[in-house]
Amino acid sequence: MRAAFTALWRGLTAPFRWVARGLDRLTAGPRRFFGEDPEDSPLGEAVQKAVARPDEVLAHLAALRGHLLRATLAMALAALILFEFSGTLLDWLAAPVGGLEALQAVDITEPIGTVMRVTLLASFAVTLPYIALELLLFVAPGISRKARILGLLAIPLVFVLFAAGVTFTYYVLLPPAVNFLLNFMDIPTIVRPSSYIGFATGLMFWVGLSFEFPLVSYTLAAMGLLPARWLAQNWRIAVVLLAVLAAAITPTVDPINMMLVWIPLSLIYFLSVGTAALAQRTRRRL
Repeated sequence: MRAAFTALWRGLTAPFRWVARGLDRLTAGPRRFFGEDPEDSPLGEAVQKAVARPDEVLAHLAALRGHLLRATLAMALAALILFEFSGTLLDWLAAPVGGLEALQAVDITEPIGTVMRVTLLASFAVTLPYIALELLLFVAPGISRKARILGLLAIPLVFVLFAAGVTFTYYVLLPPAVNFLLNFMDIPTIVRPSSYIGFATGLMFWVGLSFEFPLVSYTLAAMGLLPARWLAQNWRIAVVLLAVLAAAITPTVDPINMMLVWIPLSLIYFLSVGTAALAQRTRRRL
């Protein structure tokens, strides 16, 4: 009789146990994320542990592979959805040269390659917050709980800053660059889709990433990895390196378009010095 009552009780409470087990699995990730702070050890000691126990390094690499795989799948899914809007995106990108009718393809595969390039850039921009979340989840076991919460709150800024860089490129950098290229020496120019779209998307991508540097410097300074004083002391070297980077990003040879890229990058660098100093001050208070 006792066995019958036990079986009946287990049958009646089985749905509740399944729900509790499912909730435990769903909340396991957040509990680990907001869990205890890791043991703080010097960098040299951490390197020695990694050399002594390479199996732990392989486990971290396996975890990184999982995070990168999920980020790649998210980008692929976003690309499939955004492919339906590729025509609208191409119209928007081609507006500075007179629209799609001003573009003339030469190779038979050129339109397909152009559409895929635009779709990939759009999918990267849309899934950038999720990519940042996956990277945060990868480094979360090695950083403090406050740094995890700070990183979680900063994820929306990742998209906002990248979008600001893309918008700045489209409305400020592209018009004078296109005007210079199309009217140089009054030579008639046939604008190819692959050439123009590659130039525009490449400029948007790199300038958009450069707009992330204040957030990156703030995060690294909050973790104690990037002193603001070091950034301030090496500003001359940084300005020269940014000039080289601006010359590499800008496809034109005139100094005007290069200055249009170099000046914002320099301002972003000095802004990064300020954000790093702010992060250090906040870290001392905590």
